[in-house]
Amino acid sequence: MNKRIITATLLFAVTWLLWSGLYTPLLLMLGAASCLLVTVVAVRTGFFDREQYALHLGPHLPAYWLWLMREIIKSNLAVARIVLDPRLPIQPQIIVVDATGLPDASQATLANSITLTPGSLTLDIDNNRIEVHCLTDASAQDLLAGEMIRRATKLAVADK
Repeated sequence: MNKRIITATLLFAVTWLLWSGLYTPLLLMLGAASCLLVTVVAVRTGFFDREQYALHLGPHLPAYWLWLMREIIKSNLAVARIVLDPRLPIQPQIIVVDATGLPDASQATLANSITLTPGSLTLDIDNNRIEVHCLTDASAQDLLAGEMIRRATKLAVADK
């Protein structure tokens, strides 16, 4: 059996066990059946055959998540300062981030990371371009500086 299928099935089962919290025999059997059903549907749709399958990123994700959490906290503090300022110093703008060279799954990771960071919102992804609304010029410049793009790119090519 394919290593990807086994890994995904184990991930489904562990996730179900952690989120369920109920371990009666009936629920364990239903949980196992639901995990197997999800795996069968994923195999039949060709999920494991495409580049979008991203479990190969697993070993590199924790470092990315820690960095992203730090960025989310910094952005939260910046937005709180803006909201609490009586002058409400905002400079809303829409920028375009070039995501050329990133696979589709990594573009989605980048777009979601941008949206998770307060003060910025991904509006559209089209032709390797991510359209983003930024609350301030500083947040736009930080995004255009490329640290988030660099980290998403590093995450995408980490296993190559």
